[in-house]
Amino acid sequence: MKLVILDRDGVINYDSDHFIKNPDEWKPIPGSLEAIAELNQAGFRIALATNQSGISRGLFDMATLNAIHDKMSRALAQNGARIDALFYCPHSAENHCECRKPKPGMLLEIGRRFGIDLKGVNSVGDSLRDLQAGMALGVQPMLVLTGKGKATRTAGGLPEGTLIFDNLAQATKHIIQQHA
Repeated sequence: MKLVILDRDGVINYDSDHFIKNPDEWKPIPGSLEAIAELNQAGFRIALATNQSGISRGLFDMATLNAIHDKMSRALAQNGARIDALFYCPHSAENHCECRKPKPGMLLEIGRRFGIDLKGVNSVGDSLRDLQAGMALGVQPMLVLTGKGKATRTAGGLPEGTLIFDNLAQATKHIIQQHA
Protein backbone atom coordinates (compact mmCIF):
# COMPACT_ATOMS: atom_id res chain seq x y z
CA MET A 1 0.00 0.00 0.00
CA LYS A 2 1.20 3.50 -0.87
CA LEU A 3 0.59 5.95 1.98
CA VAL A 4 1.42 9.61 2.62
CA ILE A 5 1.01 11.27 6.04
CA LEU A 6 0.17 14.97 6.02
CA ASP A 7 0.01 17.62 8.69
CA ARG A 8 -2.96 19.99 8.28
CA ASP A 9 -2.23 23.59 9.29
CA GLY A 10 0.58 25.07 7.22
CA VAL A 11 0.58 22.16 4.75
CA ILE A 12 -2.99 21.92 3.42
CA ASN A 13 -4.38 25.19 4.73
CA TYR A 14 -2.98 28.50 5.89
CA ASP A 15 -1.82 28.43 9.50
CA SER A 16 -2.42 31.02 12.21
CA ASP A 17 -0.49 31.80 15.37
CA HIS A 18 -3.94 32.23 16.93
CA PHE A 19 -5.17 28.76 15.81
CA ILE A 20 -7.75 27.89 13.18
CA LYS A 21 -10.79 28.23 15.46
CA ASN A 22 -13.74 27.97 13.07
CA PRO A 23 -14.56 26.91 9.51
CA ASP A 24 -14.34 30.50 8.21
CA GLU A 25 -10.66 30.61 9.23
CA TRP A 26 -9.84 27.41 7.31
CA LYS A 27 -8.50 28.46 3.90
CA PRO A 28 -6.60 26.09 1.60
CA ILE A 29 -3.11 26.95 0.43
CA PRO A 30 -3.24 27.32 -3.38
CA GLY A 31 -2.42 24.01 -5.04
CA SER A 32 -2.72 21.87 -1.89
CA LEU A 33 -6.13 20.35 -2.66
CA GLU A 34 -5.07 19.58 -6.22
CA ALA A 35 -1.87 18.00 -4.91
CA ILE A 36 -3.89 15.64 -2.70
CA ALA A 37 -6.05 14.77 -5.72
CA GLU A 38 -2.88 13.93 -7.67
CA LEU A 39 -1.72 11.65 -4.86
CA ASN A 40 -5.13 9.95 -4.77
CA GLN A 41 -5.07 9.46 -8.54
CA ALA A 42 -1.58 7.95 -8.30
CA GLY A 43 -2.92 5.33 -5.87
CA PHE A 44 -1.80 6.84 -2.57
CA ARG A 45 -3.84 6.66 0.60
CA ILE A 46 -3.71 9.87 2.64
CA ALA A 47 -3.61 10.01 6.44
CA LEU A 48 -3.86 13.33 8.23
CA ALA A 49 -2.03 13.71 11.57
CA THR A 50 -2.70 17.05 13.25
CA ASN A 51 -2.13 18.53 16.69
CA GLN A 52 -5.27 20.43 17.73
CA SER A 53 -4.49 21.76 21.19
CA GLY A 54 -7.07 24.51 20.72
CA ILE A 55 -9.57 21.97 22.08
CA SER A 56 -7.79 21.54 25.42
CA ARG A 57 -7.14 25.29 25.55
CA GLY A 58 -10.89 25.94 25.25
CA LEU A 59 -10.54 27.89 21.99
CA PHE A 60 -12.99 25.60 20.16
CA ASP A 61 -14.87 22.37 20.81
CA MET A 62 -15.20 19.03 19.03
CA ALA A 63 -18.26 20.16 17.08
CA THR A 64 -16.25 23.08 15.70
CA LEU A 65 -13.28 20.86 14.84
CA ASN A 66 -15.67 18.53 13.02
CA ALA A 67 -17.15 21.50 11.15
CA ILE A 68 -13.64 22.62 10.10
CA HIS A 69 -12.87 19.09 8.86
CA ASP A 70 -16.24 18.91 7.08
CA LYS A 71 -15.35 22.11 5.20
CA MET A 72 -11.95 20.66 4.33
CA SER A 73 -13.52 17.39 3.12
CA ARG A 74 -16.02 19.23 0.93
CA ALA A 75 -13.24 21.39 -0.57
CA LEU A 76 -11.18 18.26 -1.24
CA ALA A 77 -14.15 16.49 -2.86
CA GLN A 78 -14.74 19.48 -5.15
CA ASN A 79 -11.18 18.92 -6.38
CA GLY A 80 -11.55 15.16 -6.79
CA ALA A 81 -9.54 14.50 -3.63
CA ARG A 82 -10.02 12.76 -0.31
CA ILE A 83 -8.27 12.06 2.96
CA ASP A 84 -8.60 8.40 3.88
CA ALA A 85 -8.05 8.74 7.64
CA LEU A 86 -7.92 11.70 9.97
CA PHE A 87 -6.03 11.57 13.27
CA TYR A 88 -5.80 14.45 15.71
CA CYS A 89 -4.43 15.13 19.17
CA PRO A 90 -6.71 17.41 21.24
CA HIS A 91 -4.15 17.80 24.05
CA SER A 92 -1.81 20.66 24.92
CA ALA A 93 1.88 20.09 25.61
CA GLU A 94 1.13 20.29 29.35
CA ASN A 95 -0.92 17.07 29.11
CA HIS A 96 2.23 15.05 28.28
CA CYS A 97 0.19 12.64 26.14
CA GLU A 98 1.71 10.14 23.70
CA CYS A 99 -0.28 11.35 20.68
CA ARG A 100 0.89 14.95 20.46
CA LYS A 101 3.63 15.42 17.90
CA PRO A 102 6.66 15.29 18.25
CA LYS A 103 5.79 12.03 20.06
CA PRO A 104 4.95 9.22 17.63
CA GLY A 105 1.56 8.14 19.03
CA MET A 106 -0.58 9.36 16.13
CA LEU A 107 1.78 7.87 13.58
CA LEU A 108 1.90 4.55 15.44
CA GLU A 109 -1.90 4.49 15.31
CA ILE A 110 -1.85 5.27 11.58
CA GLY A 111 0.49 2.30 11.03
CA ARG A 112 -1.81 0.05 13.07
CA ARG A 113 -4.98 1.19 11.32
CA PHE A 114 -3.50 0.71 7.87
CA GLY A 115 -1.68 -2.46 8.92
CA ILE A 116 1.70 -1.32 7.59
CA ASP A 117 5.23 -0.59 8.73
CA LEU A 118 5.79 3.15 8.27
CA LYS A 119 9.48 2.79 7.34
CA GLY A 120 10.01 4.90 4.23
CA VAL A 121 6.49 6.39 4.23
CA ASN A 122 6.55 10.08 3.29
CA SER A 123 5.42 12.39 6.09
CA VAL A 124 4.89 16.03 5.14
CA GLY A 125 4.90 18.84 7.69
CA ASP A 126 5.85 22.46 8.23
CA SER A 127 7.22 22.26 11.79
CA LEU A 128 10.07 20.46 13.47
CA ARG A 129 7.67 18.46 15.65
CA ASP A 130 5.89 17.18 12.50
CA LEU A 131 9.21 15.89 11.21
CA GLN A 132 10.38 14.47 14.55
CA ALA A 133 7.19 12.45 15.14
CA GLY A 134 8.07 9.74 12.67
CA MET A 135 11.83 9.56 13.06
CA ALA A 136 11.83 6.54 15.39
CA LEU A 137 9.49 4.80 12.92
CA GLY A 138 11.73 5.40 9.91
CA VAL A 139 9.38 7.69 7.98
CA GLN A 140 10.79 9.96 5.29
CA PRO A 141 10.50 13.52 6.68
CA MET A 142 9.46 16.16 4.14
CA LEU A 143 9.41 19.85 5.09
CA VAL A 144 7.26 22.29 3.14
CA LEU A 145 8.14 25.98 3.33
CA THR A 146 4.51 27.05 3.67
CA GLY A 147 3.08 27.74 7.13
CA LYS A 148 5.91 27.66 9.66
CA GLY A 149 8.21 25.87 7.19
CA LYS A 150 10.59 28.75 6.42
CA ALA A 151 11.11 29.46 10.12
CA THR A 152 11.59 25.73 10.75
CA ARG A 153 14.28 25.52 8.07
CA THR A 154 16.01 28.66 9.39
CA ALA A 155 16.01 27.36 12.99
CA GLY A 156 17.88 24.24 11.87
CA GLY A 157 18.07 20.92 13.65
CA LEU A 158 16.10 19.13 10.94
CA PRO A 159 16.13 15.34 11.13
CA GLU A 160 18.77 13.73 8.94
CA GLY A 161 17.51 13.09 5.43
CA THR A 162 14.74 15.70 5.53
CA LEU A 163 13.65 16.68 2.03
CA ILE A 164 12.60 20.32 1.58
CA PHE A 165 9.98 21.60 -0.87
CA ASP A 166 8.34 24.97 -1.47
CA ASN A 167 4.85 23.54 -0.94
CA LEU A 168 2.72 20.39 -0.97
CA ALA A 169 2.38 20.53 -4.77
CA GLN A 170 6.17 20.26 -5.18
CA ALA A 171 6.40 17.51 -2.55
CA THR A 172 3.65 15.62 -4.37
CA LYS A 173 5.51 15.71 -7.68
CA HIS A 174 8.57 14.23 -5.93
CA ILE A 175 6.52 11.52 -4.19
CA ILE A 176 4.80 10.46 -7.41
CA GLN A 177 8.08 10.41 -9.39
CA GLN A 178 9.74 8.42 -6.61
CA HIS A 179 7.07 5.71 -6.92
CA ALA A 180 6.77 5.72 -10.72
